[in-house]
Amino acid sequence: MREGLFVISRGIGQVMFQNNAFSGILMLSGILYSSWQLALLAIIGNIISTATAWICSYSREDIKNGLYGFNGTLVGIAIGVFIEITWLSMLLLLITSALSTWITYLFSLQHRLSGYTAPFILSVWILLVGCHWIFPSLLLSTTPVGAEPSSDFLRAFCLNIGQVMFQGNSISGLFFLIAIAVNSRINAFYTALGSILPIVVAVLSGMDHAILNAGLIGYNGVLCAIALGDKTIRSGAWCVCSILISILLQWLGMHWGITTLTAPFVISVWITIILKRSLEKTV
Repeated sequence: MREGLFVISRGIGQVMFQNNAFSGILMLSGILYSSWQLALLAIIGNIISTATAWICSYSREDIKNGLYGFNGTLVGIAIGVFIEITWLSMLLLLITSALSTWITYLFSLQHRLSGYTAPFILSVWILLVGCHWIFPSLLLSTTPVGAEPSSDFLRAFCLNIGQVMFQGNSISGLFFLIAIAVNSRINAFYTALGSILPIVVAVLSGMDHAILNAGLIGYNGVLCAIALGDKTIRSGAWCVCSILISILLQWLGMHWGITTLTAPFVISVWITIILKRSLEKTV
């Protein structure tokens, strides 16, 4: 029972690359501060995806480290954000969380590129398209971001971190930052970098204040920075490259009306890794 709770907590922590049960508990607390419903859905999605991996006899070490739980965690939260909570949506949560585990396993069969949150993205995209055609009444209407007269940099900084798990609350973002710092100071540094750089780019490019303040332009950059950052200057340069690509992809996605989720993060990191490997081969 105790180890099971640790596995669930690590699965939450792994959303932001933290293989630490206490970090996971702090992140869950941040979600709970914002919404107990989303916190409950995160746990349910985590349990389903982890249990699916266990039933399918996937790597016990990966299960223990929460690597089959974090995509399910995000799926659970996404259900609460995009779909009305009914018995049918709970069935869809079960199916979609299990699907994210199977896709995670498929990514584990190759070692060239990590799947990161791609299983979550693909699963939720399939879910949303399916609901659009089969159960349109389940989909919640999206509230457009209202106009705001000026930028709120502190709020933007916090929400760039919080929106990684769909949290539009500054306190939740601070919980996430503390959770990361508890496990890794270098990861906390890169979290801050990944949050600040999109703010700078948004201000210099004259981006809409409301989008900036809501954290919608920067959360992918946070994940890019944590994924690629280490103690070397070179890694910092690659982080900046990836963050800038993610900002462009997120802006394009929003402009085209795409529910991007964390796709800009995954694609930008893949592009950066491929560029890095190509340059290393030519040197």
